[in-house]
Amino acid sequence: MDLKQLSYFITVVEEGNISLAAKKLHMSQPPLSTQMKLLEEELECTLFERGSRKIVLTEAGRILYHKALSMMSMAKQTKKQIKDYNDGTTGVLRIGVISSVSSTIFADYIKGFHDQYPGVTYEITEANTYELLEQIQTDLLEFAIIRTPFHGHNLHCEYLNLESMLAIGKQEAFSFTDGDTMNLQELASYPLIYYRRWESILEETFQNNNLNPTVLCVNDDARTTAYLAQTGLGVGIIPESAFPLIQTEGCVAKKISDDALLSRIAVVYHDNTYLSTIAKNFITFIVSLYDH
Repeated sequence: MDLKQLSYFITVVEEGNISLAAKKLHMSQPPLSTQMKLLEEELECTLFERGSRKIVLTEAGRILYHKALSMMSMAKQTKKQIKDYNDGTTGVLRIGVISSVSSTIFADYIKGFHDQYPGVTYEITEANTYELLEQIQTDLLEFAIIRTPFHGHNLHCEYLNLESMLAIGKQEAFSFTDGDTMNLQELASYPLIYYRRWESILEETFQNNNLNPTVLCVNDDARTTAYLAQTGLGVGIIPESAFPLIQTEGCVAKKISDDALLSRIAVVYHDNTYLSTIAKNFITFIVSLYDH
């Protein structure tokens, strides 16, 4: 019993006899009669009461008719769902994203994409850049949104916006600095708070400029850096896109004017991986936001 046989059976029932059904199906009557006979033999029951000009279904025939309608409907829906999945219009999108992006501009990515593809649902993994790169290398993630600088082999990268690093804190914390920017010398005069992702980069940058700042706290997340800076303990260092985490009264941000501390958000995936159509559509969507 296959879908074609069930389709033939439904047509026979709805047309009322084999002859009319054969005409509708654009086939001769004997092959259609053979298919109905084979169906009865496979199911080991009689589906039609024969002898009259119009067929009459047996109880088994009525059961099969309703089941066949359901199965044909399910097959049609399944075919559409598979097509929609291949087209990237439905399915689950699994995304890896760093915390400094997930809490801010990433929400705009999801909202904009969801407006275009309302049938897509999301599973989001939040971790640091190197943890996400590891998950890409081991095929646990198709792609991730991370931040430069990073090192990885066999990666394809789509670079998005270029960002400055910000010094953040309470207004009174910046007692030695005026204006909207600050240089490394000014930055080094404050007790600093930053997360481990930037530790080696900041240490190298300060050393290259013969500076030795006081590091008050090293932590694991941009949000922790932001929250501690809000208390007035010191000056936090975070990427520009993470600043909305702390946009509260009394907190200010100053751009750090040093090219060594510029950063890009990047979409990365393994060169040899198969990207689902949904993933391709999402990557194309967010890259397009920065093309103009």
